[in-house]
Amino acid sequence: MEEDYDVGSGAPEEDLSLPKATVTKLIQEMMPSDIACAKEARDVIADCCVEFIHLISSEANEICEKEAKKTIAGEHVLAALQSLGFEEYIQECKDVYEDHMKQTKDREKRSNKLDKAILNSEEAAAMQEELFAKARMRMQSQDNIVTGQGSNPSPG
Repeated sequence: MEEDYDVGSGAPEEDLSLPKATVTKLIQEMMPSDIACAKEARDVIADCCVEFIHLISSEANEICEKEAKKTIAGEHVLAALQSLGFEEYIQECKDVYEDHMKQTKDREKRSNKLDKAILNSEEAAAMQEELFAKARMRMQSQDNIVTGQGSNPSPG
């Protein structure tokens, strides 16, 4: 089972944790290959990440409540970054947010195409019968050609 990093703030540990493998992978991607990261350092980084997420989400929630909204949106997170003085992260977050929105729209378009492409059982049965009838006609015409009963005009 995958070990999670937990932060002791009185909340259940699964509510305030990040997967160890994910944290390790992120650290490895950012560090030069010739530098190792001690387990204690990974623990501290994970704790900082959880605290950062908590700080941003709390601020975004306050902004959301001020706007009388019930769902935190990407715009609220960006406003929280601005409000807390993390301006240097805003452009990268906007880029990631825009990519996410584009992927979501693309996924919805594919889903809608699939929904439109799906036939109900009556339509599928009718289409199947039509295909069977066409196949029978092709087989009969091939049989007629083989047996000499094709549509060749008879001399007359």
